[in-house]
Amino acid sequence: MTDILITALTPDATDKVLSLYRAVAARGGGLARAADEIDAEYVRGFLTKAQKDGVSRAVWLPDGSLAAEIHANRMHPRQFGHVLTDLTAAVHPDWQGKGLGGMLFEALIEAARQMQPPIARIELMVREGNTGAVGLYQRLGFAVEGRFAKRVRLPDGTIEDDFAMGLLL
Repeated sequence: MTDILITALTPDATDKVLSLYRAVAARGGGLARAADEIDAEYVRGFLTKAQKDGVSRAVWLPDGSLAAEIHANRMHPRQFGHVLTDLTAAVHPDWQGKGLGGMLFEALIEAARQMQPPIARIELMVREGNTGAVGLYQRLGFAVEGRFAKRVRLPDGTIEDDFAMGLLL
């Protein structure tokens, strides 16, 4: 894919990230939060936290629109400071299946490798039914490390397991 730009994000991008997350949530299936649970305060909060002690990356299209975003934060207290956690990724529904998710993860992993003090582990949670995401994470080197039985209740009432996945750097 050509003519896209991958950058870090600041809280100044709150409105664009908010629009992206609401579009993804409205489609369903990827984010844990429903569209009505996503507001500017939530978005500004995770962008601020990632800027302070984590990583955020975004895919910008040539027209200046935001196609995808990923962020994760250094875990605290200090004994866990070598871990990036609370990872969330969102790809606009119009751009899903075009490789942007993999590009974002690769950018996040590269940024994590440059962090000081060093990051040794990246972790995430993914529901079992999100098989496309599970496959992507495995191709990137993440391994399923655990299962939280009946942890995720979907809007239709279905309950699924949540997988804990980790990547060691």
